[in-house]
Amino acid sequence: MSLTASAYVNVIPVFFISIVFHRSACVLFLFAFFCLINSRDTDVKRLGETEELGRNSLHRLSHSLIYLYLFAGDITQKGYEKKRSKLIRAYVPHAGGMEGPMSHRAPLGPPSAARFHRRRTSGTRDERYRSDVHTEAVQAVLARHVERKVAVPMPSKRRSLVVQTSMDAYTPPGDDKHTKSHTLRFILKDLLRRVHSDCQIRSPAHLGSTSSSSSSTQSGGSGNAGRLADSLAHTHISHLAHTHLAHTHLGQSHHQQSHLSQSLFRFYFSPAGVPVSSRVSAKIQQLVNTLKQPRRPPLREFFVDDFDELLEVQQPDPNQPRPEGAEMMPVRGEALGVVTNWPPSLEAALQRWGTISPKAPCLTSLDTAGKPLYVLTYGKLWSRSIKLAYNILHKLGSKQEPMVRPGDRVALVFPNNDPVAFMVAFYGCLLAEVVPVPIEVPLSRKDAGSQQIGFLLGSCGVTVALTSDACHKGLPKSATGEIPQFKGWPKLLWFVTESKHLSKPPRDWFPHIKDANNDTAYIEYKTCKDGSVLGVTVTRIALLTHCQALTQSCSYTEAETIVNVLDFKKDVGLWHGILTSVMNMMHVISVPYSLMKVNPLSWIQKVCQYKAKVACVKSRDMHWALVAHKDQKDINLSSLRMLLVADGSNPWSISSCDAFLNVFQTKGLRGEVICPCASSPEALTVAIRRYTPPGRGVLSMQGLSYGVVRVDTEERLSVLTVQDVGTVTPGGLVCVVKPEGVPQLCQTDEIGELCVCSIATGTSYYGLTGMTKNTFEVYPVSSGGGLISEYAFVRTGLLGFIGPGGLVFITGKMDGLIMVSGRRHNADDIVATALAVEPMKFVYRGRIAVFSVTVLRDERIVVVAEQRPDSTEEDSFQWMSRVLQAIDSIHGVGVFCLALVPANTLPKTPLGGIHLSEIKQLYLEGGLHPCNVLMCPHTCVTNLPKPRQKQPEIGPASVMVGNLVSGKRIAQASGRDLGQTDDNDQFLFLSEVLQWRAQTTPDHVLYTLLSSRGAVSSSLTCLQLHKRAERVAALLMERGGLQEGDHVALVYPPGIDLIAAFYGCLYAGCVPITVRPPHPQNISTTLPTVKMIVEVSHSACVMTTAVICKLLRSKEAMATVDIRNWPPVLDTDDLPKKKPPALYKPTNPDGLAYLDFSVSTTGMLAGVQMSHNAVGAFCRSVKLQCELYPSREVAICLDPYCGLGFVLWCLCSVYSGHQSILIPPVELESNPALWLLAVSQLRVRDTFCSYSVMELCTKGLGLQTEALKARGLDLSRVRACVVVAEERPRMSLTHSFSKLFKDLGLHPRSVSTAFGCRVNLAICLQGTSGPDPTTVYVDMRALRHDRVRLVERGSPHSLPLMESGKILPGVRIIIANPETKGPLGDSHLGEIWVHSAHNGSGYYSGYGEEVLQSDHFNSRLSFGDTQTVWARTGYLGFLRRTELTDANGERHDALFVVGALEEAMELRGMRYHPIDIETSVIRAHKSIMECAVFPWTNLLVVVVELEGSEQEALDLVPMVTKAVLEEHYLIVGVVVVTDIGVIPINSRGEKQRMHLRDGFLQDQLDPIYVAYNM
Repeated sequence: MSLTASAYVNVIPVFFISIVFHRSACVLFLFAFFCLINSRDTDVKRLGETEELGRNSLHRLSHSLIYLYLFAGDITQKGYEKKRSKLIRAYVPHAGGMEGPMSHRAPLGPPSAARFHRRRTSGTRDERYRSDVHTEAVQAVLARHVERKVAVPMPSKRRSLVVQTSMDAYTPPGDDKHTKSHTLRFILKDLLRRVHSDCQIRSPAHLGSTSSSSSSTQSGGSGNAGRLADSLAHTHISHLAHTHLAHTHLGQSHHQQSHLSQSLFRFYFSPAGVPVSSRVSAKIQQLVNTLKQPRRPPLREFFVDDFDELLEVQQPDPNQPRPEGAEMMPVRGEALGVVTNWPPSLEAALQRWGTISPKAPCLTSLDTAGKPLYVLTYGKLWSRSIKLAYNILHKLGSKQEPMVRPGDRVALVFPNNDPVAFMVAFYGCLLAEVVPVPIEVPLSRKDAGSQQIGFLLGSCGVTVALTSDACHKGLPKSATGEIPQFKGWPKLLWFVTESKHLSKPPRDWFPHIKDANNDTAYIEYKTCKDGSVLGVTVTRIALLTHCQALTQSCSYTEAETIVNVLDFKKDVGLWHGILTSVMNMMHVISVPYSLMKVNPLSWIQKVCQYKAKVACVKSRDMHWALVAHKDQKDINLSSLRMLLVADGSNPWSISSCDAFLNVFQTKGLRGEVICPCASSPEALTVAIRRYTPPGRGVLSMQGLSYGVVRVDTEERLSVLTVQDVGTVTPGGLVCVVKPEGVPQLCQTDEIGELCVCSIATGTSYYGLTGMTKNTFEVYPVSSGGGLISEYAFVRTGLLGFIGPGGLVFITGKMDGLIMVSGRRHNADDIVATALAVEPMKFVYRGRIAVFSVTVLRDERIVVVAEQRPDSTEEDSFQWMSRVLQAIDSIHGVGVFCLALVPANTLPKTPLGGIHLSEIKQLYLEGGLHPCNVLMCPHTCVTNLPKPRQKQPEIGPASVMVGNLVSGKRIAQASGRDLGQTDDNDQFLFLSEVLQWRAQTTPDHVLYTLLSSRGAVSSSLTCLQLHKRAERVAALLMERGGLQEGDHVALVYPPGIDLIAAFYGCLYAGCVPITVRPPHPQNISTTLPTVKMIVEVSHSACVMTTAVICKLLRSKEAMATVDIRNWPPVLDTDDLPKKKPPALYKPTNPDGLAYLDFSVSTTGMLAGVQMSHNAVGAFCRSVKLQCELYPSREVAICLDPYCGLGFVLWCLCSVYSGHQSILIPPVELESNPALWLLAVSQLRVRDTFCSYSVMELCTKGLGLQTEALKARGLDLSRVRACVVVAEERPRMSLTHSFSKLFKDLGLHPRSVSTAFGCRVNLAICLQGTSGPDPTTVYVDMRALRHDRVRLVERGSPHSLPLMESGKILPGVRIIIANPETKGPLGDSHLGEIWVHSAHNGSGYYSGYGEEVLQSDHFNSRLSFGDTQTVWARTGYLGFLRRTELTDANGERHDALFVVGALEEAMELRGMRYHPIDIETSVIRAHKSIMECAVFPWTNLLVVVVELEGSEQEALDLVPMVTKAVLEEHYLIVGVVVVTDIGVIPINSRGEKQRMHLRDGFLQDQLDPIYVAYNM
């Protein structure tokens, strides 16, 4: 059978139909299709292929049918696996008894693994239990991720932060945009590829183990790993970008079978990135692409109430594994044998050996070269201990008042390299019957964890610290040579224990040696998860019994030699190396940590040298020996009968154990010698493996996360290999109870906390009765509720289960337990996964910290690691992203933050380990100073409130009826009427008012301009202004040749010239446009704005000063803008002497008076037309509100170019006749006190400023209030200090200002705000009379849903809002729905609409586009009062009727502005105002100076200005992300850290967020760091 190429192609559409419409059709098609494949195979035979191809094709057909059944949902995942394995068994050749689809392939591990093959040939050990199976699993997961090519944007870092940047080498993803048909072609191609490749997984070379603990065999291992990789291909890998099938809510019964479908859809339907011009925007595009699909299946989302944002509660998975076994029975250790010659106490044992065998060696200490430093004999130990005991009791304090009495606690402070002095001090304390408290040596006053140890000493009542001479000299000293009091420590007497400093005891003095009793023998400190330190008390009988149990367990005999690498002050090192050794007269070789750092093989050398029978080590010491053993010869470990692994309870120690045995088996080490043990400070030794082959289990990581034991027979990647730690210690009874709640017995297949009932345990936490009861007095109960024993059990803090034969298996520790969304994860497991990615290549093995932080009411995982100094930026980033993928896939949990810090910067414990609680504290405080950070909130934060869905709009009539029924009035208010009261009210035009004032009050001063020193630089009377305006008009008519109605751009600095030029234009009949002049130091960015306004306004000429004229013609200006294309530029410094022939007399009050050009906060340039009528009404309204009369003086510190600032600067004085004291805000940069000093000295009662001026005074004068007071600054006369703004009142700033200058006489009620906007330059202004501004607290969550809910001050999510000032006379406002244009009720959030005689006439563009925004100035309500014409402000706010009364005696209506509509961000279906998020961000970290946020597509971008060193930049990323999540339930997409001053701010102090956004997307910000939260 053969088909032509065209026929082959024609099959494809049929296949599409088969997939989409019917599964059975799919099966029929596939049969025909594989006939086609077989025909092609026939052709291939000519090339030398065998009949095997036909057989394989049939196998491929069958497998693909099953595969498609699974894809279509006809069988479950489990059924699929079963059928698949049954099917392929017939086609895959069997090799060496191993069955599996991968057993015929080439090995996956590295060739070097062959030398480890010899000891595994017997086949007794199942290869599933290899300890490096986890490393291979991680590598397989990462290989799969590599195949999927998930593009992750790499952070951007300034070159000053990194020498070698890899940004330029980074390539964005491809720009393929796939339609649905293209995607289906890809599905078909992939199915064809799967058919041809026989479902093989392409295995990268690094899939095998890359760690030094590689112990895999060649034959079995590769097949095994292959099966792991194969199973990976058909199992759910990751929920990193997990997308369920759209439009269907998958039932829980289909949960398993949907995984494959989900993976396929995720793989094919994830859109690729679109390259953009700049690398920043390319990365943002990548990030956007990863977020386009929803994380969870779309559910029908309704709110009980729109503004009740409820965090999603994680629903338990109905398919989660549950324990199925019977209730466990407590397991008893072997009976503690009674030996006749066992001493009655440890002191008695010391007395026996010290007198019988005084020359027997007890302890040998080593120097840093590994040579014996001192050999302590039992005789010396006995005599020196007696001497010390006598001195403690009789030489401290006086005879009448001894400092230490029997039973008192004494601190033992000895370094790790001086075991001899410690041992003498410990036994000296026992003989003196005082309680030793061994602690670490404080290295500095602020040592990590040292403060907590001080708290322990204080609670124990310690007043004396025993130490050695060398240690005493090494302690930090003050200038006088005294040891300072360490932070948190009690006052201590330091007592040196060397014999030369001690007095000889009298011959008749002898310590009283009693039998062991219930008195406290010693206190061992324990550091908790949160960093607090507890003291575990051990009684003398427990001490003795524990030594007896260890002697029996370890079969210790007299004169044996033991090598101890552990810390001899606590735990296993103390129990074996100091206590049990003396009981059995053993010889201890103590290997200090300082020697291990220099020579990691030193302990093995000592075992060989002394023919030691026992060695006490940690898995770390075994690992170090592996790394260093190559250079060492003549190693013989045949003398070892017991290698005690102190941290054998850590599941990940199995890797070191196996690798160590593999390497040193040829050196005489026997497998049964390795003895892991389990212990805890509370329960002492729980279990030890003794000379038995290890018991192992491969447990499902998913099962463990639910607290269930599931032996994973399918060899999936998410497994944990655990080894037993032997049986319960002699004399002990162990049970497993549930970790939380009532201590109920677990089932046999359930993970719980081990509890021990034995004499040989701790008895209490010293001084903490409550915690003692919960830990040391536990009475486990059965499922029926009955007690299992009348004796109390002790919680060990170890998690695990009891396996077959009473073997104890430990899966983790309570302190390392992290609960995320109801599932348990162990910190050690996550550390192991991170290390398995690239072991020891990018990070240090023992320098990884994993802990959890609470974010949004759930635990989130944080990983912190020390980065190797030779790692490049790109290498580190790749490692981090691979770690995230591995943890996500292996553990099924997302990582919130992964941070890399420079080498040797994490807080250390005295023995070199990392101090976890200190690291966590630094992270929470933002003090880690990482060099790389990767945040993944999208992955792990899955309990965000559901996005809001817009409900269908309610009709206008329903709203009106609803408001009437609920008794709500329509939200509208108005200021008082504008009445004509004064002489100047008769004039319709401002030019006429000036002429009238020049005639009636020619010498009255209207304007006074102050210099930066506070002196009057110039002033203008009515007549002077009139005459200068006439000369300007003459200039325009003569030199400019301008006609009536021509536009003139006035480019002046703030001052008198600007005012004269404005009135000159009115006299000439021209329309003035005030323009801010270009900044001399920043011409390239400021001059284009000037040019744009000149062009857009169609100015016929430009008037300016000689200085600016020169600046415009400079080289720098010409390089930016060619001034030759400009209209004529007139210099007004040289005005003509003569008057114009006649002044222009306007006739139409609705004619254009001037154009008000300004740039909004969103970066839009808009010119508002102001008519003569509006100008007159505006001035009259301000005059009435502020009670402005010719006798009044007003200080103005505002920019005079637009809005209310221009009106107050140029217009109001002429209209009202009051004197304006003009203070240019730019002068405050050199003299911040200028404005306030002027107000004080000139006795001004009313003043106007901007937020930027107020902020400058608050920051610049904060520490100078006393000096200003001395200079006579007095603000008590100020009646009104009004902040002019176009935004929500900044309450924090106004309150800070009021509080700061309260001591200088400023009354808090005098500080208020004004509110204006484009369409109406002043809607509200506090004025001089009327009630004080009111403040309300609203629910921020309700605001996001466009609702107003009033709450009490201090309520959660409360937001304070201050009234924006009193409504101006002649102004009416109403709150309308911005969509339906219907009126809203009182206290409802809506758009503020305004009706006033001083509304603007419309936007001016000069290009006929005014119609586009005509509804901004001419809108009507959709119902209700449909006749009134309103202007839409574009600001959201609400009206609230207060209990206060206004001047008319009516109840006062307060207007509260919430924010601009055009700046509000629509995120997750809700409306967010930037200022709210920015307030949270600024509070997040002390180094954040300023902040701005803006949206880009569906991403929230946060830009923060860093006040501090660049090394602190990355600290801000997690702090900002967490703050926004906690307070606003939003995930920050991008965090940009910049220098101070990068965020653009306009003259009113408002942030130009859209300018900032444009600069960011065009890569113009020069950021210190850009973090892309994945």
